Amino acid sequence: MDKAFGTVVTPLPTGKRAAARAALVDLKDPVRNVLADCFRQFGIESVMLSGTAAERLQKEKFEACVVKLTSAAQPVIESARTSPSNSRIVIYGLGGSAQDAMRFSKYGINAVFHEPLERSAAMKLVRATQMLVLHELRRYVRIPVITEISVVASQGHRLTATSIEVSSGGMSMRSGEDISVGQGVEISFALLTLPRVWVRGSVSWRNAAGKAFGIRFDNQDERRLRIKEWIDAYLEG
Repeated sequence: MDKAFGTVVTPLPTGKRAAARAALVDLKDPVRNVLADCFRQFGIESVMLSGTAAERLQKEKFEACVVKLTSAAQPVIESARTSPSNSRIVIYGLGGSAQDAMRFSKYGINAVFHEPLERSAAMKLVRATQMLVLHELRRYVRIPVITEISVVASQGHRLTATSIEVSSGGMSMRSGEDISVGQGVEISFALLTLPRVWVRGSVSWRNAAGKAFGIRFDNQDERRLRIKEWIDAYLEG
């Protein structure tokens, strides 16, 4: 095992300070080099942590963290989420699938790098999430987060989905079951500090190939305001 601790994997040029730091926890070559290079493209410095990574995440400020989704990940993720400095850190899982990330859903895994890691896919994911890491947020920001969604469609049909992104106006998710555009639904889910919430909406788009679809929240349903409040608090943190 590489026993370097706090070693910068891909140093920035001397005198140039990174806008953000990403902790790479117990990652092996060549995975860590690929990820470090992807983050570097957006001015994010990669720092390799091992051994007492959980302690470092309690004490030091990081904007992002990549951790392999095994049983050993729990203390690391929990340490980050309970840290005053890192409670809103962007957490990337490595390996497995969105279903593997569901084991840690209460900690709010934001996105997953799949294995075997492909550079193009890794770059695409970093590009899609780097604004959140760098706190350069759009007016209508979407928060990437993986959690289980319960969907009740017309005539009481129920299905389970996995969230992709959430905004104050709607949510994107993925499910193996079919659902039609325009269909009215009621969904329920919980996110980190947000207790389970129910909100009405309608299916606004669907990608059959990717089994993904989007829900637009009903503007008349005031319960959606709890989601907006959570997003505002998440970003302010």
